[in-house]
Amino acid sequence: MPRAGSIGRMTEPTAAGATTRLNKRMAELGMCSRREADDWIARGWVRVNGQVAPMGLQVAPDARIDVDPKARGQQQQQVTILLNKPMGYVSGQAEDNHQPAVVLVQERNHWRGDASKLRFAPQQLRGLAPAGRLDIDSIGLLVLTQDGRIARQLIGEDSGMEKEYLVRVTYAGPQGDVAADVQRAFPPAQLARLRHGLMLDGEPLKPAQVEWQNPEQLRFVLTQGKKRQIRRMCEQVGLKVVGLKRIRIGRVLLGQLPVGQWRYLAAHERF
Repeated sequence: MPRAGSIGRMTEPTAAGATTRLNKRMAELGMCSRREADDWIARGWVRVNGQVAPMGLQVAPDARIDVDPKARGQQQQQVTILLNKPMGYVSGQAEDNHQPAVVLVQERNHWRGDASKLRFAPQQLRGLAPAGRLDIDSIGLLVLTQDGRIARQLIGEDSGMEKEYLVRVTYAGPQGDVAADVQRAFPPAQLARLRHGLMLDGEPLKPAQVEWQNPEQLRFVLTQGKKRQIRRMCEQVGLKVVGLKRIRIGRVLLGQLPVGQWRYLAAHERF
C-alpha cells in the first residue's frame, strides 16, 4: 500500500509486455503533468514498485507508483489564474512586438472582487503558462496555470472541455455586406453548416452549438480548439467576425471580471 500522505496509483494490466514512459504514465493517471513528473523524478520523489525511479524509466500498466508527500505539498501551492484578456495581447510567447498576456498578472491588476484569500507573490509567476489560446484580436477568459493537471484537463489530447464564445459578425450576402440584423439575412442552411459539416486543415470539425444571441451576435460552444477556429468557420459561410469574446470554459465563467484584470481560481471551482 502507498505510504501515508503519498500519491499512489495501481492499475490492471491491459496488454502483456506493454510499457509506457513513467512521466507519460503519471500524466495519464492524472497525478501531474509530464513536466512535473520529470521534476519529481529528478528530485527522487517517485518510487515504482518500491524503488526510487530513474529518469526515462519504462513502466508496466500494473506498476505501483508512489509519490513523496512533498510533491503533494508543491501541487497545493500552485495557482491557477483567470484573466480577462484585452485585445492586443498574445496568449503565449511574445511575438511581432506584442506582449504575452501573462505580463498583466501583477498585483495592480488583481481584481478587487476576487473572493479568494490568496495574495499575489512573484513565485506564482514561475512556470505560469496559458492552458489554451485566445487570439490577439479576441478578448475574454484566458486560463494561466502552474498546475499541469489543469492544463491537461483543458488542452490535453483527450480533452473535450466546452468553451463558450460570443461572436459579433457581419455577412457578405448576395446584395452586399450586411452589418445590421445579420440574423435576418443569413441563410438558415449556412447556420446548420456552422453547427456541423465544415472542415478545417483537411479534417471534419466536431459538432458545435451555434445560435443567435441577438441579430448581430452568435453564441458558439466548441469542444475543440483549432487555431483561429471560429474566424475560419465563419469565413467559410460568408461571415466576418468583428468581435469575439470567450465567456466560459467548462463550468468556470468570466462573470464580472473586468477587462485587463485577473483573479485566482477558487478552491471550490472546478472546470
